[in-house]
Amino acid sequence: MNISALILTLNEEINLPNCLESLSWCDDIVVFDSYSTDRTEEIAKSAGARFIQRKFDNYATHRNFGLNEIEYKHPWVLMVDADEVIPPELREEIKSTIKVVDDETCLYLVRRKDFFMGKCVRRSCGYPTWAARLLKVGRVSVERAINEEYHTDGKVGFLKEHFLHYSFNKGFHAWFEKHNHYSTMEAELLAENVSSEINWRNIFNTDPTLRRKAIKSFVYRLPGRPFLIFLALYVVRGGFLEGRAGLTFCLLRSFYEFMINCKVREIRLRKMKMRL
Repeated sequence: MNISALILTLNEEINLPNCLESLSWCDDIVVFDSYSTDRTEEIAKSAGARFIQRKFDNYATHRNFGLNEIEYKHPWVLMVDADEVIPPELREEIKSTIKVVDDETCLYLVRRKDFFMGKCVRRSCGYPTWAARLLKVGRVSVERAINEEYHTDGKVGFLKEHFLHYSFNKGFHAWFEKHNHYSTMEAELLAENVSSEINWRNIFNTDPTLRRKAIKSFVYRLPGRPFLIFLALYVVRGGFLEGRAGLTFCLLRSFYEFMINCKVREIRLRKMKMRL
């Protein structure tokens, strides 16, 4: 059994060739684009991929459209971003898994390896991070505008191998630009859900997605969160062992949290002024 592949893109002429090459074993590849202005379309079509465009609004509705409104050749879709690569080990595991999968399993989570300054920064990135990447068409829905949550009426499986993530391939400028946008979306969600309760039981849940959600809900209520995040990644998790790459990555992660904090305060202040 083969699978289809869905690649999300926006001006990805730098990343897309490597991503497509790692998916050359798929006979049904869809490049789902948000109106790129570079050579993304040319690269996708030259590789034999289908090219479909939709204006981006948020990650949940965009991914839901990609999963539910596009027709695929196969019942399983491997969903990746353009700055991600599927190595041979994961490819073979996916192939062998799909051959024997039962009818009830509809979603597989995969761990990622983050690369920065030429090395894998497992300690600094807070490894392991699980992401929904292999999905059964029509059985999975996506919620939350950013840092999405995946829901299915079937069972969830976990693959042993990793996909590779190269989020800095387009340089620091692109990273700051993207995370400026991310932090705005995250701040808007936090400002709306500040009163939501923490599910303490899920902090010890065996499901890494539920556990991560509960821990994140708790951490976002802590004072001085950006500094605590830096200490957790650089000192507790051992980011200092990864040299300059580890220090830089941990500082960037802390700064991202600081941007969210600033924007949450800004949103709350604006709402207070509107009530006066």
